[in-house]
Amino acid sequence: MDESDGRAERFEENRTHLRAVAYRMLGSLSEADDAVQEAWLRFGRSDASGIQNLGGWLTTVVARVCLDMLRSRNSRREEPLSAHGSASIVSHEGGIDPEQEALLADSVGLALLVVLETLAPPERLAFVLHDMFAMPFDEIAPIVGRSPAAARQLASRARRRVQGAPTYSSADRDRHREVVEAFLAASRGGDFGALLALLDPEVVLRADPTAVVVGATKLVTGAQAVAKTFAGRARIARLALIDGAPGAVWAQGGKPRVVFAFTITGRKIDAIDLIADPDHVGRLDLEILPTSPG
Repeated sequence: MDESDGRAERFEENRTHLRAVAYRMLGSLSEADDAVQEAWLRFGRSDASGIQNLGGWLTTVVARVCLDMLRSRNSRREEPLSAHGSASIVSHEGGIDPEQEALLADSVGLALLVVLETLAPPERLAFVLHDMFAMPFDEIAPIVGRSPAAARQLASRARRRVQGAPTYSSADRDRHREVVEAFLAASRGGDFGALLALLDPEVVLRADPTAVVVGATKLVTGAQAVAKTFAGRARIARLALIDGAPGAVWAQGGKPRVVFAFTITGRKIDAIDLIADPDHVGRLDLEILPTSPG
């Protein structure tokens, strides 16, 4: 690709914005970088002279790439694949600006990402682009293959899901802490029956790419399979608050290595996410808790 026309510089001006869009769409920094990289490649193959609004054009490209990735992920019923490539070709020398990383992490909490994961891909795209980045519905509509009115409805449905997510009261936190403590105790003791009693029949255990590399299974579904995975294990996992929600942490040398994020409804565990990516773990608000007596 001939970069004499200043493509790299023009792309770089939009990179931070594109990465923010992709991260909110995908909930994975490695996949967000993949989406931005794909946008860079498509930009390189395009006739740049015909692009009047480069920021809008690139945002649309990234959105389409993310939508395809979400649909592919859903069709396989699995979590994001391991990163295929490096960071963007036109990234800053020395990597991502730490200040920009911090701003990105602060702007999207774990709780919101969990809610976004429950949305259908078109709903998620419409909500993210409109509510978070103020893209008009007439520009969103072609990306999702709907009319502007239908795109508006997608965002509205998503907004109700996000706004309708239950607030986390102290009673919820106490109840969920009891569930997590019971889960950890049953896991350490190898109490298969107790584990089953705590798990929703359709519970999902998901591991991020870093956790998979160190031996975790990417996706485990169903109470029986998840109970078998944990029975007799999690011996050194510690009860913790993860962005204010009860969960667990495995630490080594005083440094958190793996975070166990639980999604709990009532007294049943719906999902467990194993987060081992150091960047992701480093941005979480973690507080190790003492185990309740008795």
